[in-house]
Amino acid sequence: MSSLNNSDGGDMSAPPAKRIRVPTQNFAPDFETAEDQRMLEQALANSRKDTVRDVESLTNIPFGPTFYPTREDFSGDPLIYLEKIRSVAEKYGICKIVPPEGWNPPFAVNLDCPKKFQTKDQSIHRLQEGISFGDGTEYTVREYQKMATAWSKKWKRRYSASHTPGAAEEQNVERKEKEVGAIGDGYVPSTTVSSSAVTNTDEAPVTSSSTVQSSEPTNKNGMKLGGGIQSEETIIMSPENLERDYWDIVETQSHEVDVDYGNDIDTSEVGSGFPISQRGRSVNSPNFQKSEHDDLPEPEFGTEEYYRETFWNLNNIPNSKNSVLRHLKVGINGINVPWLYFGCLFSTFCWHNEDNYMYSINYHHRGAPKQWYGVPGTKQDADGVERVFKNYLSMKMRDVPDLLHHITTSFSPRILNQEGVRVCKLLQHAGEFIVTFPRAFHGGFSLGPNCGEAVNFALHDWIPHAVDANERYRTFARPSVFSHDRLVYTMAHWVQELRTKEICSSLARELRRLKNEELLLRAKLIKAGVRDVSNDVTLPPNRLDQLDEESADYDDKRLCHSCKHICFFSAVCCECSESKVSCLRHSHYMCRCSVKRKYLLIWTKETEMNDAITRVERRGEELSNSHVVSFVDDDLLEEYATKDRNRHKTYNVPVDPICALEEVPQLVSSATSSIASARSSSASPELKQHPDQMTSQGEHTFSVQQSTTSEPLDESVVKVDQSV
Repeated sequence: MSSLNNSDGGDMSAPPAKRIRVPTQNFAPDFETAEDQRMLEQALANSRKDTVRDVESLTNIPFGPTFYPTREDFSGDPLIYLEKIRSVAEKYGICKIVPPEGWNPPFAVNLDCPKKFQTKDQSIHRLQEGISFGDGTEYTVREYQKMATAWSKKWKRRYSASHTPGAAEEQNVERKEKEVGAIGDGYVPSTTVSSSAVTNTDEAPVTSSSTVQSSEPTNKNGMKLGGGIQSEETIIMSPENLERDYWDIVETQSHEVDVDYGNDIDTSEVGSGFPISQRGRSVNSPNFQKSEHDDLPEPEFGTEEYYRETFWNLNNIPNSKNSVLRHLKVGINGINVPWLYFGCLFSTFCWHNEDNYMYSINYHHRGAPKQWYGVPGTKQDADGVERVFKNYLSMKMRDVPDLLHHITTSFSPRILNQEGVRVCKLLQHAGEFIVTFPRAFHGGFSLGPNCGEAVNFALHDWIPHAVDANERYRTFARPSVFSHDRLVYTMAHWVQELRTKEICSSLARELRRLKNEELLLRAKLIKAGVRDVSNDVTLPPNRLDQLDEESADYDDKRLCHSCKHICFFSAVCCECSESKVSCLRHSHYMCRCSVKRKYLLIWTKETEMNDAITRVERRGEELSNSHVVSFVDDDLLEEYATKDRNRHKTYNVPVDPICALEEVPQLVSSATSSIASARSSSASPELKQHPDQMTSQGEHTFSVQQSTTSEPLDESVVKVDQSV
């Protein structure tokens, strides 16, 4: 056979050149740091933990305790009632309180307020990533209700049909196949859903591309589960089904869902849901804490005056005679002035504990229920939640160490249980209270359009938790909502309010700790060469009877440059700056100047500290050990938990708005919180900003912030992601 030549005359019969074989080598990742290697190992460990999602584990989460106080309990101080149930309820971190029959407060929110409030745009399918929320659309109250109702109805028609009888078995098979990565003929593509642009429930919303597509759960043969889109009357949208849908979205990104959440709304804008006290029991009252009404009897349960004056009214409870926060004479939004919340289906309040580890109380005014989760406030459980965050978000927490304080991340209670953290859940219906205990992590989401309100309070037993919170804030350089040191010494000033020996002992212990640290560091700094000029300079004395506007402003000017702690007892300054101060712990970080240029300012003398400790110890000697009688019946608690569990499975979640969407006169009592809407007058107390609303320089603006309006965002509503 003759050989073949190519066009260039080359010999085509010659064998091609062989590639030289390279010896195989084991993969050795090139880590820049040991930290990178640790993070990779952690990610691999996390992936081994989550090989199988047990979707039924959600139904096994125990329900927290529910309490049913009597009319007599509701005629007195709620903090006295909470002391009676605390020994049981705090073991769960949260509890539910159902008011007695006849409780029916007027809904005092100004539904026709023309001002718009800002919302947060929450990507529910990305809640495990720790990303910040962007700004959502601005709404009036009625505009938000229209959006939230349309969004709930849309979800009910399109997706809840898969939960109807006969579809559950097929859906479980489908879910399991999807979770292990099996993609067959019945694969359901993920769906992107945005609540903010839903405008009409009777027709499909228009997307930015003017193309509307939707996906419905199907079986392997392509048949729609549950008969496809059904009428709203035949679909049961139960809390249990919505809970499963929610965590499917969060953990598997089965849908891409974005919702607008109206959180932390200033009640000076649209009013509180409760009427305003005329006896000066609320910071919003024109006659706040004036003594002329102290001798009046408590109004009768259920009367119009009762709802204004009862301490179960969230405007009043921080100022109860048994609340430590009654010494705050300045309004702080979200602390002793309630915040209002407008929620929609799947809008989320992520895992967090309260500012300064305080108590909180949340009242559900109207609308669809809220699903709550709670973790006990013990060190073991609270540390467990932080451990989960560090394990699953190692890289994020390296860049953002205080991620937990951002309240933007949610992990399933399944994961927390898996890591040994105890979790319970509660379903809060309209007209019910949820109380959270010191340091207790809690979170949850709404099941439809609703309106709630929340505020903080503090019992005297909160002192040890306040110490822990104060130290944690200094670690992260996070400003506190108020001076811990000032509040402790104010409690010592009002020594007759200390009601038990245990409280006196706890307070005296903290006063002694503060004194010992203060005197030790003063001596060290003076020995090192820092000048004590307190005898040469006249400083304004610390006011110990209350924390008023003037005191709060002064405290804001003496924040430690390093840890943001309020320098209440003393501060170190330097000649190089007229404004910068340092606490005694961090004076060496303040500047590079010689120690000879630094000087010490002292507001509180050693004798004053000793006097405070002596007063508290003497008060403790006058008191006997407390014997709080707990009337909690364990059998009743189990009965109530069973009732809640059954209702969680069978209750049909409403999709109706909290108010009529057409323009109608507001139906409220004559004395409503419209007083709060008019608080821009000079006679009203100004509101102090929450630290989360401070500028980057840590400066405060004490005037009430007015919301601004803007054009609605151009957002797509529904689109189908066909990628696999």
